[in-house]
Amino acid sequence: MARKFLISRIALAVALSSGVAVTVAPAPAVAQKKAKAGAFSNEFAAAAADLDKTVAEASSNPAVKAASDKAAAAQDAAAKQAAAAEVDAALGGADAKLAAAMAVASTPMDKIKLGELTRNIGVLKADPAQQHKGLVMMLESGAAQPDSLGQLQWLAGVTAYQSGDYQAAVKYLKPAYDAGYRDQQGMIDRVLADAYKRTNNSGAALQMAQQEIERAKAAGTTPSDAALRTALQAAYDAKQMAPAVDLSAQLVQYHPGPQSWSTAFQVTRALARLDAQENLDLMRLMDRTNSLASKGDYIGYIQDADPRRLPGETLRVIDKGIAAGKITAADVREARSMAQGRVSADRSSLASYEKDARASSNFATINGAADALLSYEQPAKAEELYKLALPKAGPAEKDRVLTRLGIAQADQGKFSEAERTFAQVSGNRTPVAKLWTAYVKSKTSPSAAAAPTSAAAPSS
Repeated sequence: MARKFLISRIALAVALSSGVAVTVAPAPAVAQKKAKAGAFSNEFAAAAADLDKTVAEASSNPAVKAASDKAAAAQDAAAKQAAAAEVDAALGGADAKLAAAMAVASTPMDKIKLGELTRNIGVLKADPAQQHKGLVMMLESGAAQPDSLGQLQWLAGVTAYQSGDYQAAVKYLKPAYDAGYRDQQGMIDRVLADAYKRTNNSGAALQMAQQEIERAKAAGTTPSDAALRTALQAAYDAKQMAPAVDLSAQLVQYHPGPQSWSTAFQVTRALARLDAQENLDLMRLMDRTNSLASKGDYIGYIQDADPRRLPGETLRVIDKGIAAGKITAADVREARSMAQGRVSADRSSLASYEKDARASSNFATINGAADALLSYEQPAKAEELYKLALPKAGPAEKDRVLTRLGIAQADQGKFSEAERTFAQVSGNRTPVAKLWTAYVKSKTSPSAAAAPTSAAAPSS
């Protein structure tokens, strides 16, 4: 699968561009107070007061704003460096003033104000590394109020992430996340999970997201789309098929929609080793969820259905793919010709297939007729024959019969019965049955559906 970034860089940029609100007294208000615990030192107040005022007024300074906008728009290192120098000049030599203030900072209040100034100048320069440095200074000052720690840790983590220091990102994001801090954009779990991934610790990301999912279930609420996708991404990265399929099923159950189904199918086909008949029943679910989205999807379905075996279903899929503009007549000329040459005789023989099956004790005869009826969208008759075939099925055929019995029941709206049938499927067809189960559950529990999803499929 093509690489798709888990975290929106635009959303991160928004998080990084705003000032940080921390419960501390501003330097100018106490600049003349005698140094003591909880106050600024006289030396620091003298060194930092002018810079603090300049930074506080930056938003109304046209020269600073123009230079800052240029820094935000810069695309290469040279342009960023030049724009940062313009910001520094527009602030009246901020770097030199910061250095002077740093040299005399001694009290906790000095250090948190110095960190605040460093961070906010970094915002003006669009420099995540400088922002991170300032935020760490604030955290280490000992002067931040407890109700500000989560925000500071989040911002320190996300600036480390933006700077490519993923170990540091985990260092600051994890305590914020564990303490219950959640940013307004709802990104902390995704940023932390991706930082785990980039430090080769997908297991931690999976555990984190699974815990959030279980907390939601225990509270009687729907697990969030973000938590499910974060966990699914981690399971996919770790190539853990069983949890990945379970999470795919939960994603489509709780958040049904084309994008969720597309993600679930991508993951299942990538991790499960399905043969043609197993994949056919997965493609049938893609068809029923309107998830056939590409030329490859339609061609794969046509090949698995096989115009020699299921000409009616093959023609239906061909017509649907052409109508959707996903395939052309030229793409399927041979398959269409083969199916058209067989479909009339095949369809006219359905009644005799069914009659022979009901009179037979032979598994292949009964099951073959059931398959034909299912392919011609006669699920009620197919269900009856699959039930006759099931006791005669050997170990190799039982799971296939159960899968298609469940499909026939689902096609009739017998969702509870279908769910019970799919629960009996084992072996290599388990991933297919789990997604069909999620489909029928989404039909019987519409309250589980949430808002439409927008996140990308797991990236490789």
